[in-house]
Amino acid sequence: MKVYDTKNIRNIALIGGAKSGKTTMAESMLFEGKVITRKGTVEDHNTASDYRPIEIERQHSVHSSLLYTIYNDNKINILDVPGFSDYVGETIAALSVCDTALMMVNGQSGVEATTETAWKQAEEANSPVVFSVNQLDHNSANFEETVTSLRDYFGDKVTVVQYPVNPGEGFNTIIDLVLMKQLKFNEGGGEPEITEIPASEADKAGDLHLALVERAAEGDEALMEKYFENDTLTLAEMREGIRKGLTTRTIFPVMCSSAKHGIGVARILDFINNSCPSPDVMPVVKTKDGKTFSCSNQDPIGMFVFKTSIEHHLGEVSFFKLWGGTLTEGTDLICSRNGHKERLSQLFILNGKNREKVDKVMAGDIAIAIKLKDVKTGDSLMDQKIGTDSFEGFKLPTELYTVAVKAENSTDDEKLAGALNEMHRTDPTISVGLSRELKQMLIKSQGEFHLNTIKWYLKNVYKVDVETFSPKVPYRETITKSARADYRHKKQSGGSGQFGEVHLMIQPYVEGYKHPTDFPVRGTEEHELTWGGKLIFHNSVVGGAIDARFLPAILKGIMERMTEGPLTGSYARDIVVYVYDGKMHPVDSNEISFKLAGRHAFSDAFKNAGPKIMEPVYDLVVSVPEDMMGAVMTDLQGRRAIIMGMDSAGKNQVIKAKVPGAEMSKYVTSLSALTSGRGTFSLTYDAYQQVPTDVQEKLLKEYEESEENED
Repeated sequence: MKVYDTKNIRNIALIGGAKSGKTTMAESMLFEGKVITRKGTVEDHNTASDYRPIEIERQHSVHSSLLYTIYNDNKINILDVPGFSDYVGETIAALSVCDTALMMVNGQSGVEATTETAWKQAEEANSPVVFSVNQLDHNSANFEETVTSLRDYFGDKVTVVQYPVNPGEGFNTIIDLVLMKQLKFNEGGGEPEITEIPASEADKAGDLHLALVERAAEGDEALMEKYFENDTLTLAEMREGIRKGLTTRTIFPVMCSSAKHGIGVARILDFINNSCPSPDVMPVVKTKDGKTFSCSNQDPIGMFVFKTSIEHHLGEVSFFKLWGGTLTEGTDLICSRNGHKERLSQLFILNGKNREKVDKVMAGDIAIAIKLKDVKTGDSLMDQKIGTDSFEGFKLPTELYTVAVKAENSTDDEKLAGALNEMHRTDPTISVGLSRELKQMLIKSQGEFHLNTIKWYLKNVYKVDVETFSPKVPYRETITKSARADYRHKKQSGGSGQFGEVHLMIQPYVEGYKHPTDFPVRGTEEHELTWGGKLIFHNSVVGGAIDARFLPAILKGIMERMTEGPLTGSYARDIVVYVYDGKMHPVDSNEISFKLAGRHAFSDAFKNAGPKIMEPVYDLVVSVPEDMMGAVMTDLQGRRAIIMGMDSAGKNQVIKAKVPGAEMSKYVTSLSALTSGRGTFSLTYDAYQQVPTDVQEKLLKEYEESEENED
């Protein structure tokens, strides 16, 4: 394949709501560029981008796909991104390497919840955005209302570049305000018939053209002067102004399309070529050490891996953007994460599942490498002269949905762990880990839809049947008052026996706690517990009642019991222990005896010290449309939330609350249902607090029943 210079490359992320027509638009773009000879459809399961079995079965994108088309001797790389918000990680990754986001908007629905999600990610990536109001061939499509909703949600920088003459069934004609011509398309696409704007549209087109010219001139002082001098801009000057405005996010052009029928697609490709930035005119990218890359072939080689997948017959595939230099096969680079050398032995460009081998990749281009030894998503591979410097990469979203998982057949446990770890490599927004505290394998994802995708892969690809259920809550146990206890461990079974007796007192740990006056403190050990809180262990033994060599065994027994608290088996914390008396046997006393005696004495004292269960409490921030506030507030009250305040942010209201973690299971699903997908939230751990009495009683009863069932 021909090698394209950086100035002849465009990188486009197709983003937007589910069912807005992204995959169909990608298909039409490939067809217009003659990269494919026949357009596939989602319904016929033969599109270039939705080629994976899960996407064919579900008829929607699950993973982003790398495609390209050739138009007027420019190579346009296309990343077709899933529309559902559960796959937001794919959107974030695509925007980190693309120079323009083409946001598809359903002309029947206007701004949807998933449109807002895509916009938020484009905003955070500081990405230029072009809107395409799609599906204008439907009778219920309304271009004017859609533009109004775009401006309502995203501001007055949303600027009409085209508008439809005959939206609805038979839609085929557009007024283009850059060219100031009428474009009439044939069914199936192709180059339009270009004519003068009819008199019936002249006034409307003139007003909208003037608004576009003013917006194009705003982003550049020299263009503004030309506009004041001439009352207009030339076509070349308009294109330059739009390109600069896109780069600085001072203009968000709106175009028209019916991707299914190919209407408007050729003009969108022409607009991408002439008005969207090439990689070398985008702002420079800085490494962590401050080195700048300007997508120039004169830069040192620096590439960023933004996606990893596992493809049939290929193995692990690394998708990358070349931020600088010219990359050829056989080049050795340094992986910044581990300092290892990686040889780029095979390079390809992709069109969905179809690949073409290339010998060279120019700065600014997007391609794939295979058979790398140890490269992960987010890694930078750099010229050996640069060493282990790296690009900043992108920030992944916090997981919102957690479930516990186990294999239905215990013999598949190892297979399950391997499968989940492999899925994490290809989708870092999935996190997997075995909780030693909860004794559960936990999957954290973006939502129930995301989890169902994981389960589909486990069943259909890895052949592992699993059960999922709500994870246990990491409660903590503590005490509220002082208590004493003693315990004698005595065992005789022929020969030497076991004997140890321990007397101890416990009290709550708080900053500045005071020692009881009747206990001398002969030695103290302070332990910061890995699960939070403290254990303070005091030696208050006098008169040699217990030999000092047995005190570590007593501490060990207490610590063991704190890892499995007496109330619910949860970790115990914030306790001060005084061992003040006991008894030994000259022959039968040993470490195991005192460990057991200390463990039982501690447990008995704990139960008499006003024991309390503590639960993790989180700071919750919920953003919802104002008209949905009531339902969300009612739901939060049912979750024992304490409202801390409210604020406004744009069109949304922001609720700040403190809420127990135990009440937040599946909250992402509930909030989506209450707000039609428009609500978002973040959850940050705050502290442990005591549970209410009725909740504690319920937890104690559940624990007792579970212990009886295990017996």
